[in-house]
Amino acid sequence: MANIELIPVPTRILTDKDDIIDTVESYTKGKIGPDDVISVAESVVAITQGMAVRPEDLNISCAAKICCRFIPDYGSLASPHGMQSLMDAEGTGRTVWALIMGFLGKLVGKSGLFYELGGYQAALVDDVTGTMPPFDKHVVYGPKDPQKVVEQLKKRLGCFGALIADVNDLKRSRVVGASEGLDGLKAANTLIDNPFGNASQKTPIVIIKNFKQFQQQG
Repeated sequence: MANIELIPVPTRILTDKDDIIDTVESYTKGKIGPDDVISVAESVVAITQGMAVRPEDLNISCAAKICCRFIPDYGSLASPHGMQSLMDAEGTGRTVWALIMGFLGKLVGKSGLFYELGGYQAALVDDVTGTMPPFDKHVVYGPKDPQKVVEQLKKRLGCFGALIADVNDLKRSRVVGASEGLDGLKAANTLIDNPFGNASQKTPIVIIKNFKQFQQQG
């Protein structure tokens, strides 16, 4: 049996001045092998792409103020600025429609319709405090072109696979991007205890050692 080992990789604070491919290569040099998977927190990928906005720069609409009340308190869209960021990204009409359909879906026992219909960013927007300082004062969107990013990471690092994951302390792990040939869900499940450190730990990169053998074991 292959022994999976998770190795969090400390970094400095990353910003939109950083190239995510160059940065990951620099911090993992000599640490990652051909059987390993490189995983990166989705919020940090997004930050390096400039996908963050300060709440005070958002023009909060009445629709956002109303719609955010229908989101559970722990959700990133439960605040007016969180909801407005989604409306700016996916459109107010689509967001309201998805919210209505989500409510109707729950009446017939089908959950998750809002996030399914609300667009790519619906499940990925991180409200303030959702990522590492100083971006804990920002709303952070999901990353652009995640599939392109993981394929570039895999090629540059020469590893078995690359993963962009959205993991939180509620033991939820979402695959945002997984390189070709990688069982992204299986890889993301190894991160379920959230080894990413987006606060003072500054460990937004995690190497999953020996994952190739683990995946091949079925």
